[in-house]
Amino acid sequence: MIDGHYRTFHFNLPLKNSTNASLIFVLHGSGGNGIKSMKGTSKLLDIANKENLIILFPDGYLKNWNECRKNAPAAANVENIDDNTFFSKMIDYCGTKYFINRQKVFAIGTSGGGHMVYKLAMTMPEKFKAITAIVANLPEANNMDCIEKKMPIAVMIINGTNDPTNPYNGGISAKNKGLVVSTDDTFHYWATVNGYNGEPKKEDLPDLQPDGKTIEKYTFKQKGKPEVVLLKVINGEHNNPKDIDVFLESWNFFKRQ
Repeated sequence: MIDGHYRTFHFNLPLKNSTNASLIFVLHGSGGNGIKSMKGTSKLLDIANKENLIILFPDGYLKNWNECRKNAPAAANVENIDDNTFFSKMIDYCGTKYFINRQKVFAIGTSGGGHMVYKLAMTMPEKFKAITAIVANLPEANNMDCIEKKMPIAVMIINGTNDPTNPYNGGISAKNKGLVVSTDDTFHYWATVNGYNGEPKKEDLPDLQPDGKTIEKYTFKQKGKPEVVLLKVINGEHNNPKDIDVFLESWNFFKRQ
C-alpha cells in the first residue's frame, strides 16, 4: 500500500539462502505492465541464479509512471502518484526478505520506463548504482517537473536515430507528452553530472544482423567516475536493436560499475 494505492510487482525467486544479490528493476513502457515486460528478458532471467540477481518487474500505476515529463497526460502524472516511495519500499522488501546488496541496485527502463529510470537517477540517485534508459530522452526544461539532485551515477542510453516516438534530435514526444531534448544533449547532461568533458571514445559494434541497422558506441570512462555510455542505433526505431540483447548489455554495463 503506497499513498492509498495497492502497488504490485513480480520477480524471479532467488536461490535459497542466497545473500548479497544484485537487484535489477525492469520497467515497462507506457501502457504496459510487469508481466509483459518479463517476456523480452529471458536471457537475463536465464543467468539470474548464476549471477546472483533478483530481477524485479514493477507495475506502473494504471500502466504508466509518474516520470519527469510535466505534460504527460497519464493518471500517474496527473494524480502525482508517489512512485519514488514505491521504489524505496520495493528495495526495502528485497533487502529485508532476500538480503540484497543495497550498493548493487540497478534499473532498466524502456520508453516511458526509460523516462522513469531517468527520474530515479535524478531524484533518488543515492539508492541506485546505475541505470539504462532505452528509447527515451530527457524532458526539455519547460517540460521538466522533477527536482534534479545532479549526483554522479552510471548511465547507459540506447536510442534509435529514426525513432518517431522519442525523436533522436529532440522535439515533441509522442501522444502530446511535451518536448524532449536530443539524445546527444541527454548523453552530455549525464556526462557533465559525472564530471566529464571533452569527447567520448567512439567504436562500432559488430553488425550481427543484416537489417540495415548498426550501432555506434560512445563512452565516457575514467577511474573514479561513473561510466556514461550511448549506444546510437543508426536507423533504429522505437524498439530494441537486434545486434545486442539490451538486458544482457545492461547487466555487463552494471557489473563494470
